[in-house]
Amino acid sequence: MKKLTAIFLSLMMVFSLAACTSESPSTPSATPDSSPSESPQASEPASTPSSSAAVESEPQPETDAETGKTLVVYFSATGNTEAAANYIAEITGGDLFELEPADPYTNEDLNWRDEDSRVVYEHDNPDARDVELVADTVENWDEYDTVFIGYPIWWGIAAWPVDTFVEANDFTGKTVIPFCTSSSSGLGASGQLLAELAGTGDWQEGHRFSSRVSEEDVRSWLTGLGL
Repeated sequence: MKKLTAIFLSLMMVFSLAACTSESPSTPSATPDSSPSESPQASEPASTPSSSAAVESEPQPETDAETGKTLVVYFSATGNTEAAANYIAEITGGDLFELEPADPYTNEDLNWRDEDSRVVYEHDNPDARDVELVADTVENWDEYDTVFIGYPIWWGIAAWPVDTFVEANDFTGKTVIPFCTSSSSGLGASGQLLAELAGTGDWQEGHRFSSRVSEEDVRSWLTGLGL
C-alpha cells in the first residue's frame, strides 16, 4: 500500500512538472513608443516638402506696384511756364517733358505787338497753328497716371504748340491737370478746349500762375489738390 501510495505521488509530481514547463512567461507588452506604426511611412525619414509646396512657402519677389507716376509736360516761350513746371515736378516727384517746336520761336517770332510776327500770323491763320514738335510722344507713357500740362496763354487760349502733343496721345485712364502762366489773362477755357481736343482722360479744372510764379504758389496749389 505504501508502495502504491509512493508510486501515485511520484506520478503526480511528474505530471505537475510537465505542466509547468509547457507554459512560458508572458513577454512584456510593447509600449506605445516602441510599437510599430500602422503607417508604412513611419519607418522612413521625414519627407521633404514637395516642389509645389516649397514654391508656395517661399516669399514671392516684390513686384513694382502701380505707383501713380506723375508727368509734367510743358511748353514755355519765355521761361515762366518752365519755372512752374520745374516746381511741380520737384514737389510731386514727377518727370519732366518739354514740348520743343522743331522750328523754335525766336524773340521776334513771339512779339505779339508786331503784326508781321510769327505768332500774330499763326493766330490770324489757324491752319498755321499745326506746329511740329521735336517729340510729341513720351517714353513709357502708359506708366503715368497723372499728367500736368503747362503752357503760356496766347490770346486767351493755350499756346498752340501744346495742341500737337494733345492730339498725338491717348489720355484714357489718366488724370490731366492743366496749368498756365500769364501776366494778366486767366486760365479761361483753355483747359476745356484741350480736353475737347483730346477726347479722352479725366481733365481737371486747372490753375493759372502769374508770370512771376514762385515755389510757394505752386506748393499751395498742389496742397489743395491733395498731391
